[in-house]
Amino acid sequence: MKKLIILLLLPLSTFTYAQPPAGYYNSASGLYGETLQATLHNIIDNHQVQSYNSLHYHFESTDRKSNNTVWDMYSDVPGGTPPYVYHFTSGDQCGNYSREGDCYNREHSWPKSWFNNQSPMNSDLFHLYPTDGYVNGKRSNFPFGEVSSASWTSKNGSKLGSCSYPGYSGTVFEPIDAYKGDFARTYFYMSTRYYHEDNGWSGSPMVDGAQLRPWALAMMIEWHEADPVSQKEIDRNNAVYDIQLNRNPFIDHPEYVAKIWGNPTGIYNAAINRNIRVYPIPATEVCEIDHNGFYDKNKVKVTLSDVAGKVYPCTYTMDEHSLQVDVSSLSGGFYIASITEEGKFPAYARIVK
Repeated sequence: MKKLIILLLLPLSTFTYAQPPAGYYNSASGLYGETLQATLHNIIDNHQVQSYNSLHYHFESTDRKSNNTVWDMYSDVPGGTPPYVYHFTSGDQCGNYSREGDCYNREHSWPKSWFNNQSPMNSDLFHLYPTDGYVNGKRSNFPFGEVSSASWTSKNGSKLGSCSYPGYSGTVFEPIDAYKGDFARTYFYMSTRYYHEDNGWSGSPMVDGAQLRPWALAMMIEWHEADPVSQKEIDRNNAVYDIQLNRNPFIDHPEYVAKIWGNPTGIYNAAINRNIRVYPIPATEVCEIDHNGFYDKNKVKVTLSDVAGKVYPCTYTMDEHSLQVDVSSLSGGFYIASITEEGKFPAYARIVK
């Protein structure tokens, strides 16, 4: 409701939506899962590659705030006063730095060591942002994550520390909530733009080649949903399109995230647990159902059926946060995994094979 009120108060002439060329996404209509991801890859592939040295120039159109300062997501304080600001001058560009506020540089939000600093990834504007050099250095090539007890905190509240998100406990960097969706949609773009073009990528604890690992995918989907597409992203998407001649589909069509990586259930009922994630879609050998620790692995019951109601043997393993259903013997199609525990709302996970 808050967002609706804000939109109604804005002059209609100042609020615009990303405008892809007519028919840009026509070939993606009606598709789901890896088929949709592969089709989007073909749409945004072979972009106009820019030189790394040109990035500072391009930032002037992609990351300029209304007051003509640099839009640095590692120092910005939405609705407040940032601790420092940068201007698009050579004097504000790094250079050497020893503390926050010294200078800004070019941040690979998907660290370049994860793809061995290869082209065209190393200059792809969709994952490169101007950020404070010192904070960029603290982030290093650590994964994004969520931190409960920070070992270091930037002046705008970004954190470095051990990951508290289920599935990974190593050191991570957590941006502020206002920009988590921006980075999530950046990562969905990277996974799709470089789909099957990641041969030789080093990867990381967060990604396997160009694809997010299960814990990271679940977290990024949460960030995507909690921080919807902003006008900043819309404007940036248009600006990058003018330069690279490709777009971020997940800014133009946020619903593509669920269509590719999972919508847990098509059943909308107050007495059903919808706080689950299902991936990958389609599944090949194993389908992961993340239930966020809602069910007790010693008490839960899982059954598997097709849309006609035929019940199939269900082999699965389970830990505190998720269960892994063996789907290797199933034929292609749609299935429903029913997850029940006495005294708790059931969940119905839609599996695509």
